Amino acid sequence: MNESSRPIGVAVLGMGNVGTEVVRILSEKADDLRARVGAPLQLRGVAVRDLSVARDGIDSALLTDDPAELISRDDVDMVVELIGGIEPARSLILAALESGKSVVTANKALIAAHSGELSKAAEEHRVDLYFEAAVAGAIPVIRPLTQSLAGDSVNRVAGIVNGTTNFILSEMDETGASYGKVLGEAGRLGYAEADPTADVEGYDAASKAAILASIAFHSRVTASDVYREGITKITSKDLDAAKKFDCTIKLLAICERIQTPEGEKISARVYPALVPLEHPLATVNGAFNAVAVEAENAGRLMFYGQGAGGAPTASAVLGDLVMAARNRVYHGRGPLESTYASLPIASIDEVPTRYYVSMKVADKPGVLQQVAGEFSKRDVSIAAVRQEGAGDNARLIVVTHRASDRAQSETVAALEQMDSVLKVSSVLRLEGTDD
Repeated sequence: MNESSRPIGVAVLGMGNVGTEVVRILSEKADDLRARVGAPLQLRGVAVRDLSVARDGIDSALLTDDPAELISRDDVDMVVELIGGIEPARSLILAALESGKSVVTANKALIAAHSGELSKAAEEHRVDLYFEAAVAGAIPVIRPLTQSLAGDSVNRVAGIVNGTTNFILSEMDETGASYGKVLGEAGRLGYAEADPTADVEGYDAASKAAILASIAFHSRVTASDVYREGITKITSKDLDAAKKFDCTIKLLAICERIQTPEGEKISARVYPALVPLEHPLATVNGAFNAVAVEAENAGRLMFYGQGAGGAPTASAVLGDLVMAARNRVYHGRGPLESTYASLPIASIDEVPTRYYVSMKVADKPGVLQQVAGEFSKRDVSIAAVRQEGAGDNARLIVVTHRASDRAQSETVAALEQMDSVLKVSSVLRLEGTDD
């Protein structure tokens, strides 16, 4: 039997929403996948946590609760890891790579934390490690960065990479409902987990930002390098105020090269920010994701689509699986990890940023002048001011021009100490503008 006709044995670890869809597509599209790969893809087994749970549409003989045994089998050539988390996924993937089996994973937390270790194992054993599905579900972002833009220089990658938070903010903006109420609705619709912390506090987006920054800037970036803020403090009042400045609020993941007195560095950050309504990301609503890539020669490229869900994520997994299987049939290799640039990571203090500051103030003459003075002391220029309400409801909203995040945050700290500023209600950054 020649190489092109020998079946490629596939083991799937995990049979949740994504794993179920992967198994379905492998069965239903077997002939198409064979033609695209150059050999049959044959499911050898599926590792599940509980064998007593009924699994429709799959031969029970293929199920096992021993993933380590499954990936060690001689008839398994490739492993699809869909368990999630760090362990046992990390140990299982390393075991697969070290035994000469290519791996496809959707595990953003693992890749963000251990990409160096896993990539080294893949390189040493001359196999592939693919993870397109780890960042934005069905949206192809990793492959364009590693292949299509391999001859270009990427300067910035920014976008909406978490569907749960985008759904929550979109609903709050459209309906005026509170964060808590919309979070409950997101849970009922299946957009939010029982414990939504990873999504709403920005951990999920930070892992994805680390992966994007590592690839885009040829430097190793981990999730711990990413500055992170979540959306739990966003209120309907913030969204209403944003509208008055022709903006909306989105949780953004931003990765970019910045110039500092010490030279070029990488900024990787996740936070809710005001986005002008005319900006393409402002129109991305619901559970959809979008990523904008800015390259030196290609200019701005926009990738938009479903960033989560069983079928969309399975689409990305199968794309990686076909690529890795084709490499095995024709003795090729996928792109290796590229960290030659080794750029240092900038602290959030060094990042040039615009601020939106909303404060409850004393309703008396001279307050605006006092507030403006604190910005002026730190060379932070004010772009716009809005005064609202009177008496006990007097509120002042300030939008700044670009300045270092250190200068902006020091200004806010000073405002909080002023007698005439009763409360700094909200502090957000403003992105998507030239100034």
